[in-house]
Amino acid sequence: TKRVIQYLASIAQGGPKKDTSKGTLEDQIIQANPALEAFGNAKTIRNDNSSRFGKFIRIHFGTSGKLASADIETYLLEKSRITFQLKAERNYHIFFQILSNQKPELLDMLLITNNPYDYCYISQGEVTVASINDSEELMATDSAFDVLGFTLEEKTSIYKLTGAIMHYGNMKFKQKQREEQAEPDGTEAADKSAYLMGLNSADLIKGLCHPRVKVGNEYVTKGQGVDQVYYS
Repeated sequence: TKRVIQYLASIAQGGPKKDTSKGTLEDQIIQANPALEAFGNAKTIRNDNSSRFGKFIRIHFGTSGKLASADIETYLLEKSRITFQLKAERNYHIFFQILSNQKPELLDMLLITNNPYDYCYISQGEVTVASINDSEELMATDSAFDVLGFTLEEKTSIYKLTGAIMHYGNMKFKQKQREEQAEPDGTEAADKSAYLMGLNSADLIKGLCHPRVKVGNEYVTKGQGVDQVYYS
């Protein structure tokens, strides 16, 4: 797919670049790939860079045969990989790109260390891949955001949400005495995750332990046990 897009972009280049703050249309079409792969590709048993989602790419040409626009639809992302990986596999590349410490300011902003084993969600399988340089890939991903026209605020939000997932996986819960109700076993991970998502920590915990569900035409609050919270 990557080679086909590069070929089409090279033979059907559009008009002159108008917005100097981002790449040309051809650049954007090509650079969408590193960004998508960072968040949608992972190491599997058979492939170090396996796409765990589907994408449908439309490239539109003008009457003169030049590139006019393009759009990409994604579907069927393997969401379960975010919370669980087999021993010989790895979570999505973006987590390890960030932890590569190529951009130390990200570690500070996300309140994380560069040790993947500090985070449950990303350390159940492999944490390194011999054929992939996570440091170089982080720079490619970050550069792709710029070419695609992401603002600094948008890039920051993307990184913060990624960091929030790492902290979210470290949240611990315990069962209340003589009850089947779950309660937080410490709030440090919840506080960090909520902060990065722009939420109130107490509201996040309440939403997990006492979610609101719709019954008929009304919403009611229900209690959840520890297992229910972990799998919610």
